[in-house]
Amino acid sequence: MSEGSKGSSLAFGQVVIGPPGSGKTTYCHGMQEFMGRIGRKVTVVNLDPANEAMPYQCAVDIAELITLPDVMENLKLGPNGGLIYCMEYLEANFDWLQEKLAAFRGHYYLFDCPGQVELYTHHNALKNVFAQLAKWNFRLAAVHLVDSHYCTDPGKFISVLCTSLSTMLHVELPHVNVLSKMDLIEQYGKLAFNLDYYTEVLDLSYLVDHLASDPFFRNYRRLNEKLVEVIEDYSLVSFVPLNIQDKESMRQVMQAVDKANGYSFGDEEHRSLEALMSAAVGADFHFTSTLAVQERYVQSQDKAVDEEVMDL
Repeated sequence: MSEGSKGSSLAFGQVVIGPPGSGKTTYCHGMQEFMGRIGRKVTVVNLDPANEAMPYQCAVDIAELITLPDVMENLKLGPNGGLIYCMEYLEANFDWLQEKLAAFRGHYYLFDCPGQVELYTHHNALKNVFAQLAKWNFRLAAVHLVDSHYCTDPGKFISVLCTSLSTMLHVELPHVNVLSKMDLIEQYGKLAFNLDYYTEVLDLSYLVDHLASDPFFRNYRRLNEKLVEVIEDYSLVSFVPLNIQDKESMRQVMQAVDKANGYSFGDEEHRSLEALMSAAVGADFHFTSTLAVQERYVQSQDKAVDEEVMDL
């Protein structure tokens, strides 16, 4: 993994980012187990200096280099300033990270990142770390987790869309936005629209109209309209729903990320994935892509039209 060595093999992985409480560590644990069951060698790298209780098997831990409590105590910094210092310290010690990662060549990497939003919207330390990994032939996709409960509040959902867009533009990696904790969404309250409205980020003018019914937001309609225009002009933000307890949901997220970072799995992993999914939904299940299903549907529709024409 020497810098600039064109002959070195590619390494694939995910940088798991998102605000505090969005489920990044739980996601890393679940994805490590899911990928392990289909035969993928997974290495989890903890880049969160405040992460103390890790449920997953951690191969590389930033705590060996620096910890947030030590920084806060010795430099008299608060949590936010301490996290920024830790990321800048990591950026200044690339040699340590390179040496640790070199021990896991041929593995698939999950990078569990801190939860401070500023690190992904305008501060450059983590962005520079990701850029350095790219120089070491890492092909990474950013998995941006957002708690699904924000869907129940139109105002918060617009804020989430703005944050997601800002993160995508700043981090400069292939990006997969994920609505996490979908198994809990019914506990948060009733959605104003169907779920696909939020995952596909459909016509947001309906959301602005819905906000206008609230006396508090009525005075900010013009502001919300402009924010929505920015989001729609870029046309970049959409979400993949995730229930960490559901194998089918995990498969969909994994495939979206594999497509984003260019990872291509082999026949052995493909068969393992088929077996795993068959156990989840029944023995008659056969893994097919959404595209293949759509193609068969279109073909059947065309055939039906042709038969009607022949009858005429």
